[in-house]
Amino acid sequence: MNPYNIFHQTELQRVSDGITRPLLENCDRASYILILVWPQLGDFDSLEYAWWLQREAKKWPPEKLAIRAVGIGDRASGTKFCEYTGFPPQHLFVEPNAELHKQLKLYSGLTLGLPGLSVTLKAWLNLILMCAGFGSPGTLREVFRGYKGDRQAPQLIEDDEIIQGTPLPALKGSFFKLAGGSGFQRPFELATLRLRNMVEVLSNWQTYVPNSAYLTQRGGTFLFDSKGELLYEHRDPGILGFAANMSQPLSFLSAIATDSLTSTQN
Repeated sequence: MNPYNIFHQTELQRVSDGITRPLLENCDRASYILILVWPQLGDFDSLEYAWWLQREAKKWPPEKLAIRAVGIGDRASGTKFCEYTGFPPQHLFVEPNAELHKQLKLYSGLTLGLPGLSVTLKAWLNLILMCAGFGSPGTLREVFRGYKGDRQAPQLIEDDEIIQGTPLPALKGSFFKLAGGSGFQRPFELATLRLRNMVEVLSNWQTYVPNSAYLTQRGGTFLFDSKGELLYEHRDPGILGFAANMSQPLSFLSAIATDSLTSTQN
C-alpha cells in the first residue's frame, strides 16, 4: 500500500489534548506534507531529529509545509518530549505498540535472543549490539563523527549559548572554538548535544520509554506533495541513521525552503 494511504487511514492519540484524531487532519491546507515516523520518543534519533526541525523551523511556514510526527510511547512520553525539544505537541502523535511502523514495514532492528530471556532483556541485548554496529550500518561511523567534527556540517552551538544538563560543567559555545574554529561542526560539538540528550532520557526513563519491547525499532521520513504523491522517503537502516545525509539531515527539504523564500519575495 502507498504510504500516503496508510497515513490517511491512521488515527492516533494527539499529544496536545489526548484526543484520537486523523494523522493528516488539516494537512490539506499545505503545499507539502512531511510525515516523520520516529522510534521510541526517548531514542537518540527522535530527539536529534526534533532538534534539527526546531533549528530550521522558520524556513517552512505552515502553509508551505505541514509537519506531523509519530513516536512510540504514550501521552506522558509525548508531553515530556515536547517540553524538552520544543516540538509542537499539536503535531505529535503517539503509537504505543509500533503498529504503524509495522504497516510501513520499517526496520524493527535486530531480533536475536537467548532462551529464557524476557522481551525486555531481549530488546536491551539487541539494542546494545546495534549500538556496537551489529545490524545497524553506519552507527559507529556516525558516533565517531560526533567526536571528530565535520566540516560539511553547520556549526551546531552558538558562541554565546550555554550548554547545561550534562555531567560536565556548564559550557559556553565559544569553548568549541578551541577545538578548531567556527562556522562548521567542531570536534565534540555534536557529541556534547547527544550527551545532553542521553542524560535527559536516562533521568526520565520510565516516562520516555513506558515499554522497552520496541527499543530497537527504527523509523522513517516521508515527504508528499498536496496530492499525496510521494516525493521523498528515507527508511532508517540503524541507530543514528535517521537521514541519508547526517551532516545536513534536512537537506532534502532545501527545494521547499527555496520555493518558500521565492514566494515570500514575490
